[in-house]
Amino acid sequence: MAKSESWEWLKAVAVALLLAVVIRYFFFAPIVVDGESMMPTLEHNDRMIVNKIGYSISEPDRFDIVVFHATQTKDYIKRVIALPGDHVAYENDVLYINGEPVDEPYLDEYKENAYSQPFTGDFTLEGLTGESTVPEGHVFVLGDNRQHSKDSRHIGTIPYDEVVGKANFVFWPFNEFRIVN
Repeated sequence: MAKSESWEWLKAVAVALLLAVVIRYFFFAPIVVDGESMMPTLEHNDRMIVNKIGYSISEPDRFDIVVFHATQTKDYIKRVIALPGDHVAYENDVLYINGEPVDEPYLDEYKENAYSQPFTGDFTLEGLTGESTVPEGHVFVLGDNRQHSKDSRHIGTIPYDEVVGKANFVFWPFNEFRIVN
């Protein structure tokens, strides 16, 4: 009797471990925010859940917070600013997508504290990448803390197949538990 019960427990634990591995690898995974590039939206050491399945059935939307493979060993977390076919420019601390100014309320706090210097330096997509619009199958990403972010201004546009998933759920620290817009 004890041998049979032990065997059942062993099978249950094995199935639970297998399910945990499958869920983490294919559906959801934790990520730790490393650095200040997404402040004030995300803080250093925030723990988040990355939804890996959402982009297998759809594509990133403008202003999604995404995790992507920046190098072979490092993933970055940034905000999608522009989609395929979009022209991007920044002038006098205003984001322009296809020639239209875009409100970025998530930057208000930092822009107020930037004093007399611009929060985000002027640039155009063409000046950064040589492309007049974001290429098909790519996104243009920026960190919310533009003065301290390595993003598409430095590494270029991000191919869809390098995007791991969408991150909008902070679960730690527990007192900061929230859904991020």
